[in-house]
Amino acid sequence: MHNQLTRSDIRKMEEEIEHRKLVERKELLEAVKEARAHGDLSENFEYYAAKREKNRNEGRIRYLERMIKTAEIIDDTSKEDEVGVNNAVEVLIEEDQAVENYRIVTTVRGNSLEGLISTESPLGKALLGHKEGDRVWVQVNQNFGYYVKILKIDKSPDDREDRLRSF
Repeated sequence: MHNQLTRSDIRKMEEEIEHRKLVERKELLEAVKEARAHGDLSENFEYYAAKREKNRNEGRIRYLERMIKTAEIIDDTSKEDEVGVNNAVEVLIEEDQAVENYRIVTTVRGNSLEGLISTESPLGKALLGHKEGDRVWVQVNQNFGYYVKILKIDKSPDDREDRLRSF
């Protein structure tokens, strides 16, 4: 299965890769050189810590490049009155009369603890394409589901720090 990403997600990932290659890579290489200059490498914790950070940065670069290479590009545009990717949605969960707020995001950005619901999650799949006022059935599994009512759709961009560290 390919990860679903929008063009915006890919652009942000490319920006992170560029930053890691042009800024962090130089800084981390310098830290390794400096730690190596302190002498005996067998007992040099700074050297091993610097190498570990350098390797972590290189691993992150490879990971992001692989994500971009294998991504399924999805469109993040939707009709003005319908729920789409990157939209915030206020829903009423009918079973317990709770009002919840979610943002529908691509698969790799999903984080339910922060209210970021993946397009592949049962709730995300159910909400996509529906309008304010719609009553939507959310099929969780073969034996369980529930109804939600869409109270409000917000098309404005996410105002939180939008780094892709969740990838």
